[in-house]
Amino acid sequence: MAEDVKEESVTSNDESDLAASDGSLNNTMLTEGSCLLRRMEISVAEAEKRSGKNAVSIQETYTVYLVETRPMDAIAEGHNPPPDSLWRRYSEFELLRNYLIVTYPYIVVPPLPEKRAEFVWHKLSADNMDPDFVERRRIGLENFLLRVASHPVLSNNEMLYHFLTKEHGWKEMVYETGFQAKADSRLRALSATFRVRSPHKRLVEMKHYSDGLQSHTSQLLRARTRVADRLYAVYKVHGNYGRVFSEWSAIEKEMGDGLQSAGHHMDAYAASVDDILEEEEHYADQLKEYLSYAEAVRAVCRKHELSQFELEMASQDLISKKQQREELATGVHHAASCSITQHHTLDSAHFLLKRHDQQAFWARST
Repeated sequence: MAEDVKEESVTSNDESDLAASDGSLNNTMLTEGSCLLRRMEISVAEAEKRSGKNAVSIQETYTVYLVETRPMDAIAEGHNPPPDSLWRRYSEFELLRNYLIVTYPYIVVPPLPEKRAEFVWHKLSADNMDPDFVERRRIGLENFLLRVASHPVLSNNEMLYHFLTKEHGWKEMVYETGFQAKADSRLRALSATFRVRSPHKRLVEMKHYSDGLQSHTSQLLRARTRVADRLYAVYKVHGNYGRVFSEWSAIEKEMGDGLQSAGHHMDAYAASVDDILEEEEHYADQLKEYLSYAEAVRAVCRKHELSQFELEMASQDLISKKQQREELATGVHHAASCSITQHHTLDSAHFLLKRHDQQAFWARST
């Protein structure tokens, strides 16, 4: 599966990838539109269980994954150098994805495999340390890195390159960017209730599509879990019948061969059901990827709605401020006109009073 994703990712970005001038990843910054996967071979080679103390000094068992990288220019020249390798925990993959989501809110960042087993039918273990579950998660983590490294924008991020090449100090560099404060403020804004006045038609269609895809995929996974439980019940019944027929054949001498043959057929049928369920589990993992992609698309649509809502609020505030300015300018002009009128009125009154005083003076004089 990982190899198929790698081939498809490289093929889909042939037009946007630029050839490296010197072929050196360590000394050359990635140019815009280039693709890291064209410059570096990336894989998650294996998983390993470890034990240690966490941040609060509590003993815990966890899984780490070996990330291997190798420059493509050396492979193209016919050399086969040993890959550079480092160990990463699942939480570090989560940190990388959260950083990319905050840094590129307009991009659908590829999803990670599930951290804990969901939609589990009772034969499978929900334990995160289950070898089969760890192996499927290893493949999912490799697919995540291949998809990010094949994206023409995400693959140019410096923190992605440090994630692949720096074993120590990478998390500190990510935290120094202050992306968590942006993530917290954006999360509070997204949790608020708002309504866009003029939603974008295409984004509305994408949101409805992702909502429907998420709902139908969840229902399909739940139905698949119920069907798997019933098939496993059939498996157990036939497995028990096979054991009973085999024991019965040892008692019945005349029908021993027939009973033993029937027991073998029961065992074979039970084994076939078990193989079918194991194969379907891989298809369920792909459905879970669709479910995660639907959630990522919904998140991008929601962030676009928030940006459009903020733009509409800013436009409305700008219009309100313009109206206030016009009203203020009109009020000042009206006040100035009233002041001039009052000044003329006072001048006229003063002239009439002065004239009245002069007439009274001449009247007394005569």
